Amino acid sequence: MPTTASNGIELAYEEHGDPGGPPVLLVSPAASASGLWTLHQVPALVGAGHRVITFDNRGTAPSSCPPGPYRLADLVEDTAGLVRGLGCGPVAVAGASLGALVAQELALAHPELVTGVALLGTRARTDFFRAKMTAASAHRVRVGDALDPEHAAVSLMCQLFSPRTLADDQVAADWLDVLTAFPIRGEGAALQYEATLAGDRRDALAGVRRPALVVAFGDDLLMPAFMGRETAGVIPGATYVEIPACGHYGFLERPSVVNRVLVDFLGRL
Repeated sequence: MPTTASNGIELAYEEHGDPGGPPVLLVSPAASASGLWTLHQVPALVGAGHRVITFDNRGTAPSSCPPGPYRLADLVEDTAGLVRGLGCGPVAVAGASLGALVAQELALAHPELVTGVALLGTRARTDFFRAKMTAASAHRVRVGDALDPEHAAVSLMCQLFSPRTLADDQVAADWLDVLTAFPIRGEGAALQYEATLAGDRRDALAGVRRPALVVAFGDDLLMPAFMGRETAGVIPGATYVEIPACGHYGFLERPSVVNRVLVDFLGRL
């Protein structure tokens, strides 16, 4: 992967599709490599004629993994620096979870770099339970080898997927195998989780002046649908779509539905 300097660190990125197509930047969830997007979203967006850019956030190798703490504002400035460095702006930005938080703050802080934002699983504030879940996740990846790998994988699956997905024995077994074989560990992942705890941003996000799509997932525990509706309600003119029977990783659980909504929104920018 090539790298580019952004905000004082090196970000690893990849480009896909037609270099002359309308650009879309995909911003990853916490503790997730950008390769996650290549399973479903990159092929769909490339097929729709887009130039798609993916990258690894600070804290995810091969991007730089500087010491923390990581503020959400740091990740926003990293992303802004990437857009400037690649000369691809203004660009449509789609993000999931932490990536969605980055995207909505990027539209607020640097509207000149953004044509619109698609927010897959987002929120504008953190409540008590979500804060405790995030702290527990950060602790889990920090202690790493001290935990039984299967126990850690099962715990993560409960947070990421819907009951419908977990009721499919083959799918559940496949994900357990993957997450056991490739456990999420390390300080970078923990710091990314903690960056999602950005306080109450409802008043600030009322200042967003770019088209916005908020996609919530009906069984999402981390970014619940009621918080997605709330976020869409404070961003002027935002479109809200709720997709049932999927969890925090709904873009992997029901990719055809998510991709259809995403491609339609981007086509109207």
